[in-house]
Amino acid sequence: MAQPTRPQPTRPHSAATEDPAADARHRLVDVPGGRIHLVEQGAGPLVLLVHGFPESWYSWRHQLPALAAAGYRAVAVDVRGYGRSSKPAEPEAYRMLQLVVDNVAVVRALGERTATVVGHDWGSPVAANSALLRPDVFTAVGLLSVPYAPRGGPRPTEAFGAIGGDEEFYVSYFQEPGRAEAEIEQDVRGWLAGFYAALSADTMPAAGESDPHFVPPAAKLSDRFPTGRLPGWLTERDLDFYAGEFERTGLTGALNRYRNVDRDWADLAPWDGAPIRQPSLFIGGDLDASTTWMAGAIDAYSSTLPGLVSSHILKGCGHWIQQERAEEVSGLLTDWLAALPAPRED
Repeated sequence: MAQPTRPQPTRPHSAATEDPAADARHRLVDVPGGRIHLVEQGAGPLVLLVHGFPESWYSWRHQLPALAAAGYRAVAVDVRGYGRSSKPAEPEAYRMLQLVVDNVAVVRALGERTATVVGHDWGSPVAANSALLRPDVFTAVGLLSVPYAPRGGPRPTEAFGAIGGDEEFYVSYFQEPGRAEAEIEQDVRGWLAGFYAALSADTMPAAGESDPHFVPPAAKLSDRFPTGRLPGWLTERDLDFYAGEFERTGLTGALNRYRNVDRDWADLAPWDGAPIRQPSLFIGGDLDASTTWMAGAIDAYSSTLPGLVSSHILKGCGHWIQQERAEEVSGLLTDWLAALPAPRED
């Protein structure tokens, strides 16, 4: 059960900590079987921004004004299960195919025919599959942190279960309904702070120390989290926002994305090994396991992303890339967008 919403802090904040997307517009739009909350800023070609776990539209707060200033209609969604978007009870409602349907419905609800889609963390495969399944709608795709790897290989839960030896890989830990929720919802704010710190360049454990991607026997994932300070990109106000969202909604909707990996593998069988041919972009951090563990996928981009325009590995950067390196990532995105072919006027 979700805990009550944490009150917003009453201490004063400097202008530097104010929400850079404060002038953005919030909307709810209908999608098949529910609604999606989104935040938009600017006018021009549509750029759809899709967040990962455990985040929200707010993870794009720096890119919304940057893209708007560059002449784009920037739209950051709360993925289903998050924020003010719908939270179906059935785990299978969070399968990849449904998230693609949501993205298409958002584009249509905004009165557009096409869009560029950009995703981070889980949002990266959501963006990739949106482009793969609906190239008529998503004419370009940007991927942050998690490289594109076509569907293939063994059943995902079998592959994840073989990782880690005596310790349990975090994706396997998230599989059982209620298990991770019981850990996280005892102290949502503290758990989030530790999770963000564990994957941030300036606060992650040093090489050779306990790996926060694995759960020791009879332990919790948070036992591996660093403590003591927040990452440089995360203010107390930012943390209060994230914590308030998850204290209100709970974590089940967000965690259900992990609980569909086998279902996705079955659903996407017709696209086994399929490349994405639209113009694409990849940005990763050299200290991010989501990028470095999938170096083979990056090496295969000539065949899996034949439309790749540019690929960037940011030195000294962790997982929360568009927040850790907000200005740099915004610049890479706007440069890439500016080089894309103009949308066709059919």
